[in-house]
Amino acid sequence: MQKILLIGAGYMALEYAKVLKALNLPFIAICRTKESADKFSAKTSHKAYWGGVEKFLNNTDIKFKIAIVASNADSLKAATEVLVKYGIKKILVEKPAGINKDEIESLYFSVKDNRVELYVGYNRRFYQSVLKGKHIIDKDGGAISANFEFTEWPHIIEKHNKSLIEKKNWFLLNSSHVVDLAFFMIGKPKTMNSITSGMIDWHKPAVYAGCGVTENATLFTYHANWLSAGRWGLEILTPKRKLIYRPLEKLKVQNKGTITVEDYDNIEYDLDLKYKPGLYVQVESFIGKNVKYLKSIKEQYDDLKFYEKINN
Repeated sequence: MQKILLIGAGYMALEYAKVLKALNLPFIAICRTKESADKFSAKTSHKAYWGGVEKFLNNTDIKFKIAIVASNADSLKAATEVLVKYGIKKILVEKPAGINKDEIESLYFSVKDNRVELYVGYNRRFYQSVLKGKHIIDKDGGAISANFEFTEWPHIIEKHNKSLIEKKNWFLLNSSHVVDLAFFMIGKPKTMNSITSGMIDWHKPAVYAGCGVTENATLFTYHANWLSAGRWGLEILTPKRKLIYRPLEKLKVQNKGTITVEDYDNIEYDLDLKYKPGLYVQVESFIGKNVKYLKSIKEQYDDLKFYEKINN
């Protein structure tokens, strides 16, 4: 079986390694430092090579066809471009594929003429709650309206070991998970109005509000307030019910004509409880041929205009 190249040794690389092992997919892990390689090996019982991906590829006879890039945000673009340079034609790179808009645009243009299948890892598309919701929406005749919230918690983010450039781009690096999920569920915006205000020491803006209509004629609103209370959430209304994702991992429903909000019981959450939610099915989709829900680098590039409008 063809070996998969896994780039990175941090949190996300560990989560990918767990899924790859469960799927019995052989892989080779590469990272930059011996310290990271030792930690990865200790936590996974799987050897990790260190010294960087380019050094490794220069010194191996293995011809990789598939790779997963799960390195730090500041090295996603560079690592992916190395893989393209060495002829790897199918790549999954962790979201959002670059540290900022410029890096994502550069990556898109660097791969679009190389016949590379490059996908961006927005794992929330593959939550078991979300996949069931997609089915319900289709069965009900489509979404009529929706609203979503992407409030972040600065007091928690500031405790993490994040660089200033990561924090300045936090909307793209983190909040885009919710925005991507919303537009994945209801369609891309046809028109959208956006308002922002406020700031924190390392991010401007901090308060968001907006509304629009999608190409599917679904009306939507959104809101986020990083200066106050809140959490991520998504609500989608069909002709028959309201689907409530708060938290995103679980699906609750309010049926038309009632005020009762109930757990939607007909969902098996086993994979999302055993592995990082969404990751198992995302990797299955990437390795297999059922890639229709995966986000291509072209789609990510096209979505930059929506992210920029919301964030400005």
